[in-house]
Amino acid sequence: MRLAFALLLLGMIAAIPARAQEVSECDWRASARVLAEPWEANTRTFSNGKTRLALIDTVEPAAGAYYLLILSPPYDELGERQCRLVGAAGGIGFRELDFSRLQAQYDPSIGLVFAIPGLIHFPPIEGGSPIWLLVTLNQATGQIVAQVQDAE
Repeated sequence: MRLAFALLLLGMIAAIPARAQEVSECDWRASARVLAEPWEANTRTFSNGKTRLALIDTVEPAAGAYYLLILSPPYDELGERQCRLVGAAGGIGFRELDFSRLQAQYDPSIGLVFAIPGLIHFPPIEGGSPIWLLVTLNQATGQIVAQVQDAE
């Protein structure tokens, strides 16, 4: 399983074209009322609880209601973690993110690396286009980089 995940990540990092995604500071979309239900199935912690990922479902727009919420170091002067949302682009989320298939790995040269399959709204394809969302998180600097790679 680890080898398959590592190969997937290497393929995604090297693949062209990968499209950058939007990483923004948390706003109303990070509210507890839009955490995807059931909460226990749609949130996970990493790095001894320092980093938490959660699936957000804003319901509308239906073609872009899903976001990935990331709470992670670095901590501010009050001891709070940074809060970021990963969406598709232009303030729109993903059509679907399959949080149950979230894969994570730590690479000392990159940081935490996450891969989640999903769908992105793509009008010519009814139901959306299959993608992998790849997110890297450097907990020391707080840098988060997100990109999608076509699943096909």
